[in-house]
Amino acid sequence: MVRPISIPIGITISGDIEFREGRPKPFKARIRWVNAGDDTRNSISESFVTEDEAKKWIEAIEAKANAGISPSTMVMTLAEYGASVMDLAMRGLEGKTLEGYMTGWNKLVVPALGHIEVRILNNGMVDRAVYAWIADEVGLSRVKNALAALVRIGEQARRDGLIDINPCRVTGWQRMYRKAAAETINPRSLALPDYAALQKLADALVAASADERTLDRRTYDGWGDVVIFAACTASRIGEVSGVRVMDIDTEHWIWELVRQTTTGPGGLQDKDPKSKRGRLVPIMEEIRPMVLRRIEAAGDDPMARLFTGPRGGRITTAVLRDATHWDDVITDLGYEHLRRHDLRHTGLTWMADAGIPLHVLQMIAGHGDLATTRRYLHHSHQRLKEAGAALNRFLMEPWSPNGPQSRVL
Repeated sequence: MVRPISIPIGITISGDIEFREGRPKPFKARIRWVNAGDDTRNSISESFVTEDEAKKWIEAIEAKANAGISPSTMVMTLAEYGASVMDLAMRGLEGKTLEGYMTGWNKLVVPALGHIEVRILNNGMVDRAVYAWIADEVGLSRVKNALAALVRIGEQARRDGLIDINPCRVTGWQRMYRKAAAETINPRSLALPDYAALQKLADALVAASADERTLDRRTYDGWGDVVIFAACTASRIGEVSGVRVMDIDTEHWIWELVRQTTTGPGGLQDKDPKSKRGRLVPIMEEIRPMVLRRIEAAGDDPMARLFTGPRGGRITTAVLRDATHWDDVITDLGYEHLRRHDLRHTGLTWMADAGIPLHVLQMIAGHGDLATTRRYLHHSHQRLKEAGAALNRFLMEPWSPNGPQSRVL
């Protein structure tokens, strides 16, 4: 027997707004309703800064309810909605294709966007997620599968009337991917020229972080510390955010890198580094006073974060960009190409030029493939000439009548 589908048409909704004095978001909007099928009572609520925002929230839910959409569905996050409609959205796919889509959904989409409500998802959020995957050097096929799954879920939300336009259809991302891939072939071209340029960048970012909400337009020196530490340790911003006081060995000046801060369901979270294993990173003498200053400021807690935002929050590359007006600053300095991730390219380039052996540089960088590390080497004509001269000297030396002999060490 075919069962009728349950559509909440004719559902009765009541809404109210409560003012709670002294709260950052004092206007609490609440929706109550009774399910038509089982007569169960339900409610959802959300707080807002202004009463007008609260009214608009109630009106939007009422409008969707009149069109047959349950209020509980209206406030679903992308992860929750995806789980509820996955079979329907992925219908018709072959097993192998579905496996790739689900891997992209679980590994990329849910950590990056899963905590966002479907009804407020927009093109900008999806764009930022895709470009973050590209910057993290996620493979082309994984990005493609993740986007394909996201588009299908977005299309199902549009058909369900939850959204009017599918915001998950991103254009131009493959061109951006090819550009990023071309840049990483020669990451040396992305590096800052010297330490003076790094210091100038850090100072400019601090100056641009002036808080317009304070009378003295207060800046935050911590942004400069983050940038300098990231470049001088060849680390990612998420890894800098994950540093705890206990991770720094001030006797040998070694940083034990064991975690990074990244986006996940429900917000930011700490997890293993990108390479899935920890690594040891040297701390150069020039930045040690700054590190000691931050350790002292962190207090006696060994698990205290070494680098935080001005209010003690965790740092992300997006937070750093917005707080320091990064794009404007680098344009003024003539480094239009410079991304936050290029601070890592800068550090690895400097280390390679300093003569750090390739296998040691690989351990510092956490690269799984030596070929990735080799891209940071500078193949100068002078070094090639020296290599040829060394070979010539070796071959021109008098040989034993019995041919080349093994050296005794």
